[in-house]
Amino acid sequence: MLLLGIDIGTSFIKVSVVDADTQKSVASAQYPETENSITSLQSGWAEQSPEMWWEQTVQAIKKLIATNKFDPKKIAAIGISYQMHGLVVVDKNQNVLRDAIIWCDSRSVQIGELAFNNIGAETCSSCLLNSPGNFTASKLGWVKNNEPEIYKQVDKIMLPGDFIAMKLTGEITTTSSALSEGIFWDFKKDKISEDVMNAFGFDYSLIPKVQDLFSSHGKVSAAVAQQLSIPDKIPVTYKAGDQPNNALSLNVLEPGEVAANAGTSGVIYAVTDKLFADKFSRVNSFVHVNHASNEKRVGVLLCINGAAIMYSWAKKVCGDSLSYKEMDQRASTIKPGSEGLFVLPFGNGAERMLENKMIDAHIENIDLNKHTKAHIFRAVQEGIAFAFRYGLDIMRENDLHPTIIRAGKANLFLSDVFMQSFVNATGVAVELYENDGSVGAALGAGVGAGIYKSNADAYANFKPLQKFEPTNLELYNELYHDWKKLLDAHLK
Repeated sequence: MLLLGIDIGTSFIKVSVVDADTQKSVASAQYPETENSITSLQSGWAEQSPEMWWEQTVQAIKKLIATNKFDPKKIAAIGISYQMHGLVVVDKNQNVLRDAIIWCDSRSVQIGELAFNNIGAETCSSCLLNSPGNFTASKLGWVKNNEPEIYKQVDKIMLPGDFIAMKLTGEITTTSSALSEGIFWDFKKDKISEDVMNAFGFDYSLIPKVQDLFSSHGKVSAAVAQQLSIPDKIPVTYKAGDQPNNALSLNVLEPGEVAANAGTSGVIYAVTDKLFADKFSRVNSFVHVNHASNEKRVGVLLCINGAAIMYSWAKKVCGDSLSYKEMDQRASTIKPGSEGLFVLPFGNGAERMLENKMIDAHIENIDLNKHTKAHIFRAVQEGIAFAFRYGLDIMRENDLHPTIIRAGKANLFLSDVFMQSFVNATGVAVELYENDGSVGAALGAGVGAGIYKSNADAYANFKPLQKFEPTNLELYNELYHDWKKLLDAHLK
């Protein structure tokens, strides 16, 4: 029996087929090979086409099947992971009305602040566990205020994963987890927040049917099955945002367990059984995949918009024809600290951990007679690691103290330079696992379809590949404090 996982990333679509018995990937494919661009019509704006996601999903699945490594007729369920906080709007005929406003878009910050003031700090903290900020509800508020003709046509709003499930099945559903990441969810009442709907003036009819995350969200239609060369009526049994899904893929499900990801954005995601809220909404709380009203599981998410996207920028500007591996090799020839060169990787929209400030990215202390491309490659990776330390210190302020972090061996965690910088800057050991979002989505589909009786069954063969321990804390602590002085100067 096989499980299909689809991961809708910002940079590309990744799909995997997993053997349900072994929990191992049988085949994987990515589309496109190059990274997708983000449309930015104005400073701080970020959009992508939902139809592009769907077209690339189709191509990725076709590419996957073309490997001839499995029998598509044995696919029993489909799971979807997706970039969080995006807004997709469709009309009554399921036509997309505008490009999706995606996670790193900052245009709705002021609208979110106004809603925060109208709802009240106490209610936002105790019921929403967040400020509306620039999350999905505020993005919809922006459309309502600035594109009224489009807003009038909106029949349903969706998160990116809801949209892909709609394209597969023709049905539109959502989950409490998705609504919580959009700041539509009241944690105390376990339902859509009346305060949010009233503050923005939204009609409840805009919200799709709310279902359990692990449940049937429709079955693949005959037309789509023919297009993809897979059987029809395969159920979509799991949908989750990329960070809750990353935690699931790393078996991070219980209080005290922590996951990390260093893709386009950087994330630390800690599970707690408390209704947790940071007073400045610098880290954010969402319904975790295994949350229940009688057994709370809340995911506390630290997000750094500028992570691997900063390293991607360095590759485009300084990398010439070098591969990421070759860039890492060059970076490894430079001593920690990059001979005084520091990078602030904050050039990808408003940073929530910086209280929604936009300070842009900066390369500091350039010595034209000393610093080379290799110094830049190392300084970028160190700067991203120091940004993780800054965010982790916020989590520590809120009494979250991870002793070990689990991460997939992917993206920046493939780099030994980054691994050395991360564990030494944060002072926390890291276990690396052979996983990715598409595999996690496939395993989630197995849970949702009842193929696995419990989450534990989905991880019967789950073992770490490597473990990295901090080794040079004193030096990296000094370097971090020098880096933080530069950051503080830009925050004034």
